[in-house]
Amino acid sequence: MKKALIITTISGFVPQFEMNQVFLLQKLGYEVHYATNFDHPVYDYDRELFRKNGIVTHPLSIEKSPARIGRNFQAFLQLKRLLTRERFDLIHCHNPMGGVLGRLAGSLYSSGSAILYTAHGFHFYKGAPIRNWLLYYPAEYILARLTDFLITINEEDYLRGKRFPLRPNGSVWKIPGAGLDVRRFVPRPDARAARKAALGFPADSFLLLSAGELNRNKNHETVIRALSLLPEKNVCYGICGRGDGRGRLEELIEREGLSERVRLLGYRKDIEDVLPAADCFLFPSKREGFGMAAVEAMAAGLPLITSDCRGTREYMRDGITGIVCKRNRPEDYAEAIRSLRNDPGQREHMRQAARERSLLFSTDATQAVMRQVYEAALQSREYAAGHKKASFRRQRRASKNIRA
Repeated sequence: MKKALIITTISGFVPQFEMNQVFLLQKLGYEVHYATNFDHPVYDYDRELFRKNGIVTHPLSIEKSPARIGRNFQAFLQLKRLLTRERFDLIHCHNPMGGVLGRLAGSLYSSGSAILYTAHGFHFYKGAPIRNWLLYYPAEYILARLTDFLITINEEDYLRGKRFPLRPNGSVWKIPGAGLDVRRFVPRPDARAARKAALGFPADSFLLLSAGELNRNKNHETVIRALSLLPEKNVCYGICGRGDGRGRLEELIEREGLSERVRLLGYRKDIEDVLPAADCFLFPSKREGFGMAAVEAMAAGLPLITSDCRGTREYMRDGITGIVCKRNRPEDYAEAIRSLRNDPGQREHMRQAARERSLLFSTDATQAVMRQVYEAALQSREYAAGHKKASFRRQRRASKNIRA
């Protein structure tokens, strides 16, 4: 049986975003292995899920930060042992450090493998800090030489990746996000009042909702400050997610006097049941490669208020699916919130447009591209194996002629 190895930095990444690709690999005849750091999950995950779905797991000491040199070197040695023990036909890397260690180890210790890397948003982009360009751009440019298939999730990264020097016959692809389950996320306007009450908000409140890790990049602070600028006391805000920034957000909420209006809802497995409570979805990230949470909200029929970044540009249409806050300031979000709150007709038009546009990012659309990628990877490996055998036969013939 063919074998595929998926490498990520974040242990819950495959259950959260990549299960459809796991199933696709299995349909194509691969035994799927998964290597990651199981000690520091960001998303919720269930080890039993791996067992039930026939995924072979391998613990890694990999860390998200490049500065954790000792731990990441240990992870590299663990990958070395894994790759020399197993014969993988395909290695698919995710997340920056997963991409670094996976491609380095794969090129050194699994030369016959097709190596894929999905860039879930390069750290260098238009408007990125100069240090990002100095650190991450050279690394990605060099590692591209060890990559057969580079997969991107937005147009800016795709166009930049097209200029990278990949392995011979390598190619760059773009997929429409991680794949939206259009059956799981559907509009449920009749459930709004009941769901608000279940989350602890007044049934007649105008509820804003966000979902994402509690960190500075997700920029929840800007929305909290925006609420402090609004005199309307029935405008409330719920944030789904967990992370190291929880304490900082709690202090900000208390300082702004918003304890009755803002709630941190924690990580939610039932996000499809939480979204119907909202009147509007906020996605204020400073940087996003794509932003699947926003597309899920669109599918649930919610108008969006977002920042203007390369990820949101993939699906946002300002004034149609929601409002884009180009300057990403509290004043801009306050004005956008007030505009949608005071115009039910505008919200209704945006709900319909958001749902319709979300269908472009369905699981079927993503899987159609990924099937092509995996099939091309298989063909490239078969071609390489055949070329190697042919070269070996030519060398043997030449050797016989010399002896003769």
